[in-house]
Amino acid sequence: MQDAIHSLTQWLSANPGWVTGVIFLIALLESLAMAGLLVPGVAILFAVAVLAGKAGIPVFEILAWGAAGAIIGDGFSFWLGRRLRGRLHQVWPFRNYPEMIRRAERLFVRHGGKSVVIGRFVGPVRPVIPMVAGAFNMPARRFSVVNIASALAWAPLYLLPGYSVGMALVGPEPIPPALYALAVGAFGVLLVAYFLFFRIQLGLRSRSFLYRWLERKMLEYTTTHRMWRRLSSERPSGDDEFPLASISLALGAIGSFILWTLLSQATLVLTPLDEFFAGISGNLRNPLTDPLTVALTLAGDPAVLVTGALLLAAALGFRGFYSAAVHVLGALLLTIASVTLLKLGLSVERPALVQQLPSGYAYPSGHAAGITVFLGLAGAFVAREWRPSRRWRVYMTVSVPMLLVAASRVVLGVHWFSDMIGGILLGLAVCGLVRASFSRHDHSPLTMEPVTAGVISLWLLFLCGYLWWQWPQAMQVYAPAPLTP
Repeated sequence: MQDAIHSLTQWLSANPGWVTGVIFLIALLESLAMAGLLVPGVAILFAVAVLAGKAGIPVFEILAWGAAGAIIGDGFSFWLGRRLRGRLHQVWPFRNYPEMIRRAERLFVRHGGKSVVIGRFVGPVRPVIPMVAGAFNMPARRFSVVNIASALAWAPLYLLPGYSVGMALVGPEPIPPALYALAVGAFGVLLVAYFLFFRIQLGLRSRSFLYRWLERKMLEYTTTHRMWRRLSSERPSGDDEFPLASISLALGAIGSFILWTLLSQATLVLTPLDEFFAGISGNLRNPLTDPLTVALTLAGDPAVLVTGALLLAAALGFRGFYSAAVHVLGALLLTIASVTLLKLGLSVERPALVQQLPSGYAYPSGHAAGITVFLGLAGAFVAREWRPSRRWRVYMTVSVPMLLVAASRVVLGVHWFSDMIGGILLGLAVCGLVRASFSRHDHSPLTMEPVTAGVISLWLLFLCGYLWWQWPQAMQVYAPAPLTP
């Protein structure tokens, strides 16, 4: 197989025009029912992505072709499952893999539509989950939405690492060896997060075999036993809950932030992406949308977020939840310190697309990091009192304003797209670390009902007053810069 991959890369080196077509074909085969087991798609995609980076093929092209192949492959598998409904265990070649089919069926029964997203990234069931979804009569419209969304996330994860290596090989300046070591370390962190999330956390609420195996292993040694017990929180059901979700979030976000920072600051891989969004920001601006965009960006100003954090901490302290209040204040200080130090250390200039540039450097976006931490922690405190199966609803709700505020900075032209993503990843890392730390003191429900309405009302009142006070100046500052000939 290595010889075949080597021959393919040699032929593509001589015929670079076929690179995107091969990416499409391999992504399609990688997603087809059972074919993904036979095709070493990850290795081939990495090798071809390296060639794409060396050849200077626009990153949007390889991502688009990769996502298209994955969408069509999963779509065909879904259609095949519909055709074979009730006969999956009888038809060749699927009857030769009964255990894999049963594993995919159990995953789909447990997680429903979310299993399609899981199957996109989890090796053992990736080639059969879409087919099982079709066999279980999942609505085609819902499958299409999940299929497209997961493919758009899958393509960068599988193609950008190889593409960045190819770009680095022909870049104007060599990447320092220390950065390679840092990248390897960050990739290792991502693997740990992958193990925690996909292999353990997905079975947490049913107290799966993997969870109990990890618990037994942790309890065998004094140090790990102490850590497990100390971080586990008491739940109303009587079972302790180890913060695997928070730990995996922190590890994954930290690793992703390091890799994203390396790609954006040490290579030219993300430059086309930044330039693309900087180019379309002008097309998105008009007298109708500008007021909404400015209002969103003002809602993420430090004064608004700091006030919200202080009100939340005060409310928690008033109810006697002093540890929670301390963690909110700690998250505030950690966010301010990390954003400030990173901005000063990296010294990334902002895009000059507004009348008056904000003070300070660009990377990472402080607004994106701040709103992510503020809403992320608020959502975490609310979600902890919900059943695990319904917590995603809370996080989906808070993610909408979080993304809108972060995106407003790019639309207004005061941040690059890479700044926004870096800020979100940094904010998620802070949320995961703080929430995992708070688990040590998470032993009773946060009964906030008597004061929640008052806190929200005070914060909204402050936000309205801040918008009224800053509005004239903000509309002038964020006005589009005049076009230069």
